[in-house]
Amino acid sequence: MRTVEFLQQIIQELQHSADVIPDEEAERAAEEILAAGKVFVTGAGRSGFMAKSFAMRLMHMGIDAYVLGETVTPNFEADDILIIGSGSGETKGLVSVAEKARSIDGVIAAVTLVPESTIGKIADFTVTLPGATKDRSDSNYSTIQPMGSLFEQTLLLFYDAIILRVMEKKGLDTDKMYGKHANLE
Repeated sequence: MRTVEFLQQIIQELQHSADVIPDEEAERAAEEILAAGKVFVTGAGRSGFMAKSFAMRLMHMGIDAYVLGETVTPNFEADDILIIGSGSGETKGLVSVAEKARSIDGVIAAVTLVPESTIGKIADFTVTLPGATKDRSDSNYSTIQPMGSLFEQTLLLFYDAIILRVMEKKGLDTDKMYGKHANLE
C-alpha cells in the first residue's frame, strides 16, 4: 500500500471513531469544563501530548487550564475537574493521580477505551472512545495502526471538538481566542 492509501485508511478509521463516540458523554465533558473552577489534564506518553494541546486551547479561551506535572500547576480543589486521557485506564501513575483527586472530591473525567477500567471506575464520568489498546489484549477493535495510535488520534480530535463546543457556548471565535496566543515567540 502506498503512503497516501495508508492516510486514507487512517482517515476512514477516524471517521468511524467519530461516529461511535456517545454524544451525551461528550456533552457532559463540555458542561463540566464550563462549570469547573480550574481544569487539569493528564495522560501518559502520546496521550499526554494530546492533553497538553487541549490545555493550551482551553487557556486560549480564558479557562484556567493546567497540565499535571508542570512546575506552574496549582493545587487541585473540590470545584475543579481532572480529565485523564488513558486508553487502557490502567496506567499506574494515572490511577494514583485519580485516587488522589478522588480524595479531594473534585470532578474526575476519564477519556478511555475501557470505561470499566480502574480509572473509569474512580471517575465521576467517562467518555468512551473507540480503538485498540497498545497491546490489543482487551479489545477486538480492528485498526491498521500500531499500538495506541487510533486512540491517541481520536483523543486529539475529540479534545478539539470539545474546544469548538465550549467556544460556541462561550460565544467565542478564533479572533477572540488569538488575543491569548503566545506573543513572545
